[in-house]
Amino acid sequence: MKSFFVYIVTNPKKKVLYTGMTNDLESRIIEHYLNRGLPKTFAGRYFCYNLIYFEEHHTAVGAIEREKEIKDWTRANKEALIATQNPDWHFLNSKITDWPPHPDVTAR
Repeated sequence: MKSFFVYIVTNPKKKVLYTGMTNDLESRIIEHYLNRGLPKTFAGRYFCYNLIYFEEHHTAVGAIEREKEIKDWTRANKEALIATQNPDWHFLNSKITDWPPHPDVTAR
């Protein structure tokens, strides 16, 4: 069965939050890292590549609905959600993939 993930990443100083959805969390986190500093995307522009929250869904529709729901929340509500699983906002990237990615790694 395929899994879908709703996730929240932040920048190194934990000032900006980005909520997204993917069916490949590892590749998506690496992609955010490789795009850091690039102005073409919100996450890239604000260096949002540090994973601080994620949840798994069994359907794409369910994940998309949840992503939209979270995106509409205030920052305070997002912080409360993050605190349910990660109250100290530890970066979870190394739990998902080898971190940091090897310099030769490219997004899939």
